[in-house]
Amino acid sequence: MEGHVSLPGHAPVTRRGRGLRVSRAPGRSRGAAAAMLSRLLKEHQARQSERRELQERRRRDAIAAATRLTEALVDHLNMGVAQAYVNQRKLEQEVKTLQAQAAQFARQSGHWIAMVESFNQALKEIGDVENWARSIELDMRTIATALEYVHRGQLQPPCS
Repeated sequence: MEGHVSLPGHAPVTRRGRGLRVSRAPGRSRGAAAAMLSRLLKEHQARQSERRELQERRRRDAIAAATRLTEALVDHLNMGVAQAYVNQRKLEQEVKTLQAQAAQFARQSGHWIAMVESFNQALKEIGDVENWARSIELDMRTIATALEYVHRGQLQPPCS
């Protein structure tokens, strides 16, 4: 890259590549050129310092922004984890409640089954008593008929 810079009291400065070539104007002393170079160096160093400060400020800002982003992400994830933990606790409580209710239902069902079995047994006994009563009734009718025949004086029952 080639460019020309004019310095007060000097011939144009030509910049080629990275180097800087200063041509002295005729009749100028070396001291003035050195002072000017010193001033240019100080300006360059001041600009470099400003650039470094700006870069450092931007670096600190970027670090702070990255830290805030990381904290926000962690907070968001922690909220999800916290919600999952709360949900897990609720589920565990619901499971305990459901287990207690299932146990109570099992006990109640056992009582109902025992009552139904008892009722069935009573029905069977009633059926047995009914059969027994029919048997007794039949026997009593047979005896009553026999006694009636004996009472009338007939030993043989009439032919039917």
